[in-house]
Amino acid sequence: MTPARTSLRTAAITAVSATVLAGAALGPGAVAPAAAAAPTSAVSAAASPASVRFVDIPGDGGVQLAANVVAPADAGAGHRYPLVVLPTSWAMPQVEYLAQAKKLADSGYVVVSYNPRGFWQSGGRVETAGPPDVADASKVIDWALDHTAADPGHIGMAGVSYGAGISLLASAFDPRVKAVVAMSGWADLIDSIYSGRTQHRQAAGLLGGLGTLTGRPSEEMKEILKDFLGSNLAKEQDMIEWGRKRSPATYLDRINTNGTAVMLGNAWGDSIFPPNSYARFYDKLSVPKRLELRPGDHATPELTGLLGVPNDTWDHSRRWLDRYLKGDRNGIDSEQPVQLASRTKDGYEGYPSWSAVPGDHRRIALDRTERISADHNSGADGGTAILSGVLDQFLRLPPLASIPLLPRSFAAVWQSERYATEQRIRGNVTLHTTMTSNKSSGTAVAYLYDVGALGIGKLITHAPVTFHDRTPGTPFGVDLELFSTAYDLPAGHRLALVVDAKDPLYNEHNPDGARLTFSSPADDPSALSVPVRD
Repeated sequence: MTPARTSLRTAAITAVSATVLAGAALGPGAVAPAAAAAPTSAVSAAASPASVRFVDIPGDGGVQLAANVVAPADAGAGHRYPLVVLPTSWAMPQVEYLAQAKKLADSGYVVVSYNPRGFWQSGGRVETAGPPDVADASKVIDWALDHTAADPGHIGMAGVSYGAGISLLASAFDPRVKAVVAMSGWADLIDSIYSGRTQHRQAAGLLGGLGTLTGRPSEEMKEILKDFLGSNLAKEQDMIEWGRKRSPATYLDRINTNGTAVMLGNAWGDSIFPPNSYARFYDKLSVPKRLELRPGDHATPELTGLLGVPNDTWDHSRRWLDRYLKGDRNGIDSEQPVQLASRTKDGYEGYPSWSAVPGDHRRIALDRTERISADHNSGADGGTAILSGVLDQFLRLPPLASIPLLPRSFAAVWQSERYATEQRIRGNVTLHTTMTSNKSSGTAVAYLYDVGALGIGKLITHAPVTFHDRTPGTPFGVDLELFSTAYDLPAGHRLALVVDAKDPLYNEHNPDGARLTFSSPADDPSALSVPVRD
């Protein structure tokens, strides 16, 4: 290891240690109330602090991966410990998990965290969770078994965002991985950033910018990102195939065959990886599994835990690892496997499956024809990536719109009657309508609002949809699943569906002069279906 790299790593660990201490000073009140404390691990905590060392690990093809090892203080005394491998998040330094790695090591784990190839001090190019990244994960496990006190029969992986995706993918190809915790990750990459055949512009731009700032993107990644943001439809199938190779959902059968215990966690407002694909993926898993969805945006539910502050997301993750790597009978496997936290109330609700979440549906007929111009933003939008979700998580302040003041030439609006009782919206809101455009391509964005007495709408959920190669003037059906949510509509409020044609979060494909018409034919009526809990 060169002196420069040693100096850089020393500075990094000093900075992170200061950050962790600052975070601890915030106290438990800095986060949402945690769930009940997990039972004590069967493996006693080390009597003295865990050891930390920085290493270089040879990855696939000899690429050097910058890593750190955090182990129990007595790890060199002939003891074997369960191994947890933590690939870092996109653009995050290798010390990202240091606070949580120390907690794991103090409770009896060997923890190896590493920067995936192409980022920071790791060699190679950013492959965006491609086959080389999956192969690297196995190489890190090989190295840990050869150079630490890791137990080969008890291996897990965990991570946030990019680390979550790599962990899930690795579990499909390496049967040694017995447990995975995937926080704020993705199951279907294309469904996450190209849902409704619409480019999620802010999300992709943010990832691309951070990847260039902190890493060395591969030529393939740069070309894909260029075509994606540029809406190059000639390369659409290439982009879809690129994403399919990087989607854990593609390898679902492998994960089920390996029997890996999978815990998934995400935020309702995740503007990078919306929770819908996680929920669908969860229902298809036949292994021990758990799904947790809570308020926030991308990786924000896990953030305070990275600072060492008490955090229920990380607490639940350690319980999952304790159960399936240590064999602790801590009760997590006997709880309801789907745990949801409402965006408007504290606490979790348990369900036996994702499909069991809604007990009923409220149908809102869209029986009035609406016509809008696609030339301007109506003022209804999904907010700003990351920022809007954070405001909703900590201040319960989602994006707002004055429904009476939305210009009806640019926004189609339908409203329900006022509900006499609270409506506990849970799951996937779906829209079916008939659309007609005077152009062959276009984009529409649907928003569902909670509207109070003053007409101010709080955004509950939304989603975009794009069409191409349609015959101008010919109606066609549209079925759109809005992003999953859990929201409690107060008694006396009403729901409003707003549809317009522009949103800063997304690329839009409406040519100048485009006009969109939404109708409800008698033989195919348009409606909004809102899932509610009994």
